[in-house]
Amino acid sequence: MGCEVTAFSSNPSKEQEVLAMGANNVVNSRDPEALKALAGQFDLIINTVNVDLDWQPYFEALTYGGNFHTVGAVLKPLPVPAFTLIAGDRSISGSATGTPYELRKLMKFAGRSKVAPTTELFAMSQINEAIQHVRDGKARYRVVLKADF
Repeated sequence: MGCEVTAFSSNPSKEQEVLAMGANNVVNSRDPEALKALAGQFDLIINTVNVDLDWQPYFEALTYGGNFHTVGAVLKPLPVPAFTLIAGDRSISGSATGTPYELRKLMKFAGRSKVAPTTELFAMSQINEAIQHVRDGKARYRVVLKADF
């Protein structure tokens, strides 16, 4: 698609998988020095996490005019000093899953591009194990429950 992709992960064991999926770089999101070194490098950061983080390094990683776009439903407000946005002409935006038209376009693109999700499948009868798997940080990307009743 013509973009250089840098993935952020809190789990260093995912690095090779993420690179194999097509990312150009992987940054350990738990390493403050690695995050600080990214200052001013990104035109766009797409946030998919739904947990509260120290957001300041991510905002500072944006270039002049860069955009931080969130699709992760973080329950707490994103604390952003106004100067971080104003001085860098940066912006923050967000979106839900999209309209039915946009989702159809996305599915067509995924089909043409051979994009597929990486999932772990659990039977619905294993819901407690699936929840614990996620809580323990062992989930590899998306956990899917399948009806077995």
